[in-house]
Amino acid sequence: MNHSTPFHAGEIAVQDRAGVPQRAREMATRAIRDAMPAQHQAFFETLPLMFIALLDRRGRPWAVPVSGAPGYARALSPRQLSLSRLPALAEEFELDTDPGAGIGLLGIDLATRRRNRLNGQIASGVDGLVIAVEQSFGNCPKYIQTRIYESSRNDPPSPVRRQAQLKSEAVREIIAGADTFFIASRGANPAGSANEGLDVSHRGGRPGFLGNNENGTLSFPDYSGNRYFNTLGNIEADGRVGLFVPDFTTGAAALVTGRATIDWMSDRIGAFAGAERFVDITCDEVWHVAGALPSTALPVEFSSPLDRTEA
Repeated sequence: MNHSTPFHAGEIAVQDRAGVPQRAREMATRAIRDAMPAQHQAFFETLPLMFIALLDRRGRPWAVPVSGAPGYARALSPRQLSLSRLPALAEEFELDTDPGAGIGLLGIDLATRRRNRLNGQIASGVDGLVIAVEQSFGNCPKYIQTRIYESSRNDPPSPVRRQAQLKSEAVREIIAGADTFFIASRGANPAGSANEGLDVSHRGGRPGFLGNNENGTLSFPDYSGNRYFNTLGNIEADGRVGLFVPDFTTGAAALVTGRATIDWMSDRIGAFAGAERFVDITCDEVWHVAGALPSTALPVEFSSPLDRTEA
């Protein structure tokens, strides 16, 4: 690992191919901290819902939500974030929450379109998690659809999952209507450090931007962004990914684990304004989860850069 940069070899390879200038990489190095600034600490403590990346016992990454009344997340110090509960789906998917396991976390406020991320390792965890923070950084609000959460149910029902296929009716409807999903990815050596560890990222677009293809794959356009290429760098290094595709109107979700590849030369980008390349996912498992989210959310506004170009 190169200790002069927060980026691993896969991320650097994607940055090279995308032509990211050295000055931008130096700015990114300064922006990715090894501890949470005060504003990130305060932000995480206000959120009722966050998304985390964890590995299952087979080394596959999954993106899953963790939720509670604001305050269930608490910054113990700039380098430690405590969650008073485990993700509801951690046991169902046999996710590794043991001390030393890698973890990625995304805090996102859909009402204000603010998001901050951290990556690190689990320091302890029984009924909750204490995360040792190794990377902390913010993201811009691009591509986030504005939503207002309805009042959380005081005692939401436990999630109910069933294995499915991409073409099953419930999963097909969620994917077709999706304007948002969350993607977990892993580097080549997630047990080493956050530099090569787990990451979870938000993706947004107009409904239909997550393609459910006839050949049994998923695909989505990769829009211009912060040029860190955390997700694409992990795909370059390892390829295993997990998707959480929410249906905000019902609280259900489709969860997918599989292997991703980057299509740099696709002519498909012409259908999506701002797209620069495509990502294709060959799915290993697909699950439909009822009650995956603790509450529903009402759409308010689409992020303006997301208009599709004319076919």
